Amino acid sequence: MKRFADILSSSLLLVALGVPMLVVALAIRCREGAPILFRQQRMGRHGHPFTILKFRTMRTPRPGDAEVSSGGTDQRITPIGHALRRHRIDEWPQLWNVLLGDMSMVGPRPEVPRFVNLQDPQWKVVLQVRPGITGPDALAFKDEGDLLSRSDDPESTYREDILPAKLKMQEGYARNRTLMGDFVLLFRTLGALRG
Repeated sequence: MKRFADILSSSLLLVALGVPMLVVALAIRCREGAPILFRQQRMGRHGHPFTILKFRTMRTPRPGDAEVSSGGTDQRITPIGHALRRHRIDEWPQLWNVLLGDMSMVGPRPEVPRFVNLQDPQWKVVLQVRPGITGPDALAFKDEGDLLSRSDDPESTYREDILPAKLKMQEGYARNRTLMGDFVLLFRTLGALRG
């Protein structure tokens, strides 16, 4: 039932957002050049990696760039990228990930593989479900960038402080998820996006 809901909702949203997504893509291409999309390996269901899609909000990567953004103060974020992040528009291409079955509309946010311990019992529970565009951890840490921007070492802060808290929420979601609970999380996400 949940997979059917994911296919239906992502299809409808891709149709509804088709023209706005084209406008965003053209704006990125004209202002910042190629590539338009940011692609990164994330850990998916059952520990299978997949490529997450987002609109590119940072300059093209260079050797030695950190994988964790330091938030709104990160010098790599482009001018158009700030606007896309502020309104969460950079997340729209993930609807393709949902349609393809890599992700769900609601679930734990997918993590980069190097932060995932496949032997850890918490991770084993979390990885039983598809990662999501939104979820309890995404709502609780919607201002994660602000927290990281105040840190002298954003990666350590993420690994030692933020990730354990997110992982606990993700585990709770994976153990107790329901379709009705997912609808509640979607409505809470819409409320958070409105401000």
